[in-house]
Amino acid sequence: MHRCHPVPRVILLSDLRNDHRLEAVIARLPRGSAMVFRHYHMPPPARRARFDALRRLCARRGILVITAGAARGWPADGHYGAPQALGRTAGLRLATAHSLAEIGAAVRARASAVLLSPVFSTRTHPGAPVLGPLRFLLLARHSPLPVIALGGMTRTRAARLPVWGWAAIDGLA
Repeated sequence: MHRCHPVPRVILLSDLRNDHRLEAVIARLPRGSAMVFRHYHMPPPARRARFDALRRLCARRGILVITAGAARGWPADGHYGAPQALGRTAGLRLATAHSLAEIGAAVRARASAVLLSPVFSTRTHPGAPVLGPLRFLLLARHSPLPVIALGGMTRTRAARLPVWGWAAIDGLA
């Protein structure tokens, strides 16, 4: 059983695009931040080896490691995903949400926090509809959970959104 950690205010999401820079990015993250290990692009054995290497680096830096997808059960500080995918995972439970209904699902799933997205346009989903800052803040106000802004986020944009924290792929890399 993992001990419960406070919800981090800065969260790095791993991706094929930022994989080659992760060590440098992790070195710059503030202590108590988190890295969500996704790496869906890798075959299982290589994915696990990369996870283990990054987990050791994060442990030395005081960065939490959160797993996503099929990595459930790996030694981590929590899990990230859609509310229905969180199941009974231990540790931090970071739920994804894009609407008020999904925020409600995260609450019912007993998530620790909700990553509400996309606030702005992203390279991950080019051309997809975005919430925009106003709709994002209206939704965030209705959440009883800490809200983490995700989608096109940068440090500057995050500073203008009065929510718990922010997460990014490119914005931290």
